[in-house]
Amino acid sequence: MTSRHAAITALRGPALTFTGDPFLVGKERAVRHETDALIVIDNGTITAFGPYDTTRDALPHDTAVTRLGNDSLILPGFVDTHTHYPQTQIIGAPAKQLLDWLDTYTFVAEQQFADRNHASEVAKIFLAELLRAGTTTAAVYCTVFPQSVDAFFEESDRLNTRMIAGKVLMDRNAPGSLRDSAKHGYEDSRRLIQRWHGKGRQLYAVTPRFAATSTPEQMEIAGALWKEHPGTYLQSHVCENREEVAWVKALYPDRKSYLEVYDHYGQLGPRAVYGHAVWFDESDFERCHDRGAAIAHCPTSNLFLGSGLFKMQAAKQRTRPIRVGLGTDLGAGTSFSQLVTMNEAYKVAQLNGYSLSSLHAFYLATRGGAHALYLDDMIGSIAPGYEADLIVLDLHSTPIIDYRMKYCRDLEEALFIQLVLGDDRAIRATYVAGQLRHERDAASVTD
Repeated sequence: MTSRHAAITALRGPALTFTGDPFLVGKERAVRHETDALIVIDNGTITAFGPYDTTRDALPHDTAVTRLGNDSLILPGFVDTHTHYPQTQIIGAPAKQLLDWLDTYTFVAEQQFADRNHASEVAKIFLAELLRAGTTTAAVYCTVFPQSVDAFFEESDRLNTRMIAGKVLMDRNAPGSLRDSAKHGYEDSRRLIQRWHGKGRQLYAVTPRFAATSTPEQMEIAGALWKEHPGTYLQSHVCENREEVAWVKALYPDRKSYLEVYDHYGQLGPRAVYGHAVWFDESDFERCHDRGAAIAHCPTSNLFLGSGLFKMQAAKQRTRPIRVGLGTDLGAGTSFSQLVTMNEAYKVAQLNGYSLSSLHAFYLATRGGAHALYLDDMIGSIAPGYEADLIVLDLHSTPIIDYRMKYCRDLEEALFIQLVLGDDRAIRATYVAGQLRHERDAASVTD
């Protein structure tokens, strides 16, 4: 394995980053596009960024500079706010809808993660695929088995990726081999927090799978555990499927809404990230805004399972905006690629009567995802002081994209072409803390 931090290096080429939220301040004020940028990296951190002509003086003598042509675009690494690494092996498994899919495929696959070797094998494949797709940070669900968390974090730590992950808490309505107890779930999670949270670039998320698979006792303890460990995350699912919503209402009849269940047990607040929120009403959006909780929009999964259409326009309403990122939600989600995810997010918005621009979509996949995870002061943007998680997008990655780009009018259209027609083939290179970890033409992750 190469050392985590090499000497000072630099990238030169066209670059795009976001300086604000285009949903709130408009596209013109939120975007920074440099046609000939220089990005200087020292010890995994960006130390200078700007036009080459005015920034090159920041380069120490004999600094290695990687020169990229105008067919490339340097971006912050993509951020995936909701995904399941144990479901890598069941991507594309057919099922009726959410609850049937869980019983038929998910719970069967996750039982295999009692085997540490299996967990390690899948973690390696999953993280390599993320990097191949240009994703450098993700909020990840493991399984109920602590060894599945260790396997994931060990591989992430080896690659030096900034990842958020946690052991699933589940003490009812699941196969016996996948159920813990409130007490054991608490103890296992506490040990994992002590072992992994803040080790290198690893961060821990308390992870009750969803309200239906945890008893009130476990929900109480999960909220307490999160409160006891400031700086950790809490991740779960909410309002994904109408049958699921009705089921949670039956299990928690004293709560006015599905989201209120989590609030009641102290699981809403900054660094709480909830997947889906398809069936939110205005009171749910207001509650998320007031508490500072974030939503992971998972369009490929919602369409694949027929769950419904997330209301982006309502979520990003300027009077009470919600923190929103994009999630692949593998394996009900059908692609590791955030380009594909942006494509589906555009279609979901269209079906809701709202046009999601390419700049808004790329914001969600970069700075917006970092903002949802309360990491927008360190990742998701290209700026001095930020961690050097970067990708190089090939704007001509396939013959049809190359042909289509001949008729492109401007940057916004160029990005739209990428999200409609692009996939992992468009990721020419992925840098993690300044280190090259994926190079498309080499077809490998740098060890």
